[in-house]
Amino acid sequence: MSQQFAEDDPRHHTVRARQKFDELVTHLREDVGKVDDAQARALFETSAEVLIGLSTAFSHFEEGNEPAWRR
Repeated sequence: MSQQFAEDDPRHHTVRARQKFDELVTHLREDVGKVDDAQARALFETSAEVLIGLSTAFSHFEEGNEPAWRR
């Protein structure tokens, strides 16, 4: 998807960052089932939720559908 934007367009980079966020969310959620430590599981799940929020903010920037991101 980042190919649709020129490299000097910030959206080229936000798309790539969202892809990395998504990969990390998947990794963290997989790790929740691999550890017995309840605090570590909570940390991994909370981190995944924060990354999802970041990904959403980046998506809103790309779409320009929030007042703060309108050009």
